[in-house]
Order: sequence, then structure tokens, then C-alpha cells
Amino acid sequence: MEKKELSGCSDIAYKIMFSSPLGLSRSQLFVDFDKSYDRIPHSDINLENSISEIWDQRVQKNGSLFNGKKFRYGGCSQKSGDGSNQESYVCLHLGLTDYRTFVGTNLNPSWEKFLVASEDDPAQCQHTSSPLGNGAIVETSDKKIVVLQRSNNVGEFPGHFVFPGGHPEPQDAGIETHEYSKDSKDSELVNKRISQEMFDSIIREVVEEIGVPATSLSDPLFIGLSRRVLNVRPAIFFFIKCTLPSKEVQQLYSNAIDGYESTQLYTVSMTEVEQMTSKMPGCHQGGFALYKLMVEALKNISC
Repeated sequence: MEKKELSGCSDIAYKIMFSSPLGLSRSQLFVDFDKSYDRIPHSDINLENSISEIWDQRVQKNGSLFNGKKFRYGGCSQKSGDGSNQESYVCLHLGLTDYRTFVGTNLNPSWEKFLVASEDDPAQCQHTSSPLGNGAIVETSDKKIVVLQRSNNVGEFPGHFVFPGGHPEPQDAGIETHEYSKDSKDSELVNKRISQEMFDSIIREVVEEIGVPATSLSDPLFIGLSRRVLNVRPAIFFFIKCTLPSKEVQQLYSNAIDGYESTQLYTVSMTEVEQMTSKMPGCHQGGFALYKLMVEALKNISC
């Protein structure tokens, strides 16, 4: 597993948790969904109580806040194929969390107090909600990259540049709790459903946020996972090709379902994205670093 920070800066905004420069398909990404990957409450009672206090304050300011379930990132592992099968495989270790706990831990003004001194990332973040986000590097048919500018009404990073994305949703994978219904007790089937949701959810996010039809998008390739340093927020990233040119993508954006989350869509070159990264959340800066690793790997293959 590759764990390196790609920057010469001392104040790096992200950490690459895993990189797969050539991309992994649906058959190469596995999920281990288990209660053991859920958040562990902190021993400091006052710190734990602050979760409810902060959530209640947020709800008073914004009555539309919804405490939805999210998948919690609890680490990942990698293995290479053996014998005739040389494919690499990655397994995401996922538990359950919710938006309320995310607001009260990761977005807590005292978020660093939830961290444990450890070189092991899951151990370091065992007391945080750490919901798994997702993002997509979408490349148009004329080789431009889609970047959105977030609206000023969103809860995190208003006005910042981001790649299309959001969260894989437990509800869309038929998951509400760790207690499965009688017809889905087979954990292997549950893991498979959640693994498919990793891919299905990013397609949904792209369609809803930029307005292109799903039929114009290639099947996503998983290129890695980054975590922003600020409030240790993890996100998986995918590479997706769009068969439409930039101009048509721009036109379709005006009718995007989730268009209210952003104010503008840009279709830009790789060099231009580089210039925009300073105003991206750390996890999305990491997403662009993963894309650059992919571009470099493809160059080496073609040489």
C-alpha cells in the first residue's frame, strides 16, 4: 500500500492513503463491512458530550440539517493476484456512522482532541466519525477536466473548487444497521452490494451535480484514496471518461439536479486545475495528486 505525501510543502493539506495509478475496476475493489470498523467513543465524557451540543447548535441555525447514515472509513488493505491472475485487489474496511457524529467529531472546533497519537491511521482516527466521501476526475471528449465551484450555502468549504462527488450511501445499498434483514444475512452478499455502491454512487453524484446523462459516462476506475489533514476527512477518487465535449457539458450543467450545491462549472486543462488546487479542500487536492499519478503511469506505459 502506498502511503506518501506528494508535495514539497511543509503545510501539506492531504495525505495519500492508497494509490492505484492504473485504476481498479469493479471486480478489483472489495469491501469488508463490519461493526469493528465503527467509531469508538472517546473516554473524555466532556468531549463526547460536545458532539450533541455542536449538533444542536447547528440544527438551531439550520433546521434543514438531516442526520443521515454514512459509511465510516476504517482502513484499507491491498493484495496482488497469484498464479495466472496477476490483478491487484483492494479491500475497504467500512463501518457505519452518521452526519451528526461527523459534525460533532471531525468538524468539532476541538477535532484534534479526538485523535490518538499513532502512526496507524485507523488507530489515530478511531474516535472520529470519518465518513467516507467520494470524488471523480471527469474527463470530457476534448480532454478537459470538470471542476465545480461550491456555492456559499454549503456547510463545508463554501466558494472552493472541487471535483464532482459526495458520499456512497448506506441506504442505497440497503444498509440501515449492522443487523441485516433475514433475506440478506449472507455477509458476502452485503459486502458485494456495498462494493457496487462505491461505483454506483459516484456515477449518481456526477449525473446529479453536472447534469450529464449516465449513458455518456464510462464505468469508473478507482484510482485511490486521500485524506485531508484538516479534520482528517477521507475520500475515495475515481477516473471517469465522458463522451461529450466541454461545450455540451457546460450546457447540460444548467439543468443539474444538485446544481444548487455549486455556482459554476469549469472545463479546464490539467495545468489550469493545478492552478486551482490552492483553493481546493485537502482531500480534493489529494484527488488531483492521484490523477497526476495516473497520467504519469500511462505515459510510462506508452513510452
